[in-house]
Amino acid sequence: MAMALQARGVPALSLSGAQAGIRTSHSHTRARILDVVPARVIQELDKGMTVVVAGFQGVNEALDITTLGRGGSDTTAVALAAALEADECEINTDVPGILSADPRLVPEAKLLLTISYDEMLELSALGARVMHPRAVEIGELYDLPIRVRSTFDLGPGTLITRNPEMEDRNRVRGIAAEEDVAKLTLVGVPDKPGIAARIFTPLAEKGISVDVIIQNVSRQGVTDLSFTVLSGDLAQSEKLVRRTSKEIDAEDVLTDPRVAKVSIVGTGMLGQPGIAAQMFKTLAEAGINIDMISTSEIRITCIVARDRVKDAVRALHKAYRLDEG
Repeated sequence: MAMALQARGVPALSLSGAQAGIRTSHSHTRARILDVVPARVIQELDKGMTVVVAGFQGVNEALDITTLGRGGSDTTAVALAAALEADECEINTDVPGILSADPRLVPEAKLLLTISYDEMLELSALGARVMHPRAVEIGELYDLPIRVRSTFDLGPGTLITRNPEMEDRNRVRGIAAEEDVAKLTLVGVPDKPGIAARIFTPLAEKGISVDVIIQNVSRQGVTDLSFTVLSGDLAQSEKLVRRTSKEIDAEDVLTDPRVAKVSIVGTGMLGQPGIAAQMFKTLAEAGINIDMISTSEIRITCIVARDRVKDAVRALHKAYRLDEG
């Protein structure tokens, strides 16, 4: 990139993450940015240079090169913009901005001109791949607006900010789907204090993230406990959970690798009656069974059969009239 700029007569140089002052934790492939000391970047900018910084990488205390994992380039850009006290961080990508749904699933998905940090965090965590949650978190922490726009045209893109402009808009802003999901169920779990901790602690120690958790009503001193993990973590999770199930005298462990998440997101859902009912009615009318339900103040997530998740996204997008903009 720096060479291409130079060929066009633009004074430019390239810096590695370490040269740009990206300080990270020690965890290789999943390092987290601890600090940014952009002294070299500022020095070169003051000389009139265009500085091209390698994303996705940094350096730890031992001066070892580390990488940041998925979304690391976005995270680098936002962290560097925050350290430089920029007015705005612009992310150029292969889509026109943040859309109301994945355009591969819903061709009529609409561009959102603005979206709040909270809404973007939920969409990112629930399957939207445009922005990584860590990048959005840094933007929110430093109150740094992030504009996501296309590399290939001059469209306005989407501004991720703390207080989007008030407008007459849908209560639901977007639909997200995640197919990389698997479910585990412990059957006949003793309903006693500390049992949940014994189940989930070994998973946490192995760095396995647990998402939707549902516990049934206790009957005769036992209950069933279901939760979801990433599909890639299913084999290890099952091994750990089966070991724990024997220790706590649970009856059985069941797994289902054929599930997916579909979610609706929007700050306008707060205190608005009928949003959840509309979602459940829409899925029922499409003949889609709901396996598990999880909610937050601005999000409702349903676990459904993986082979029906695309139908679910399309039906919900239409039901909430998101194709009307």
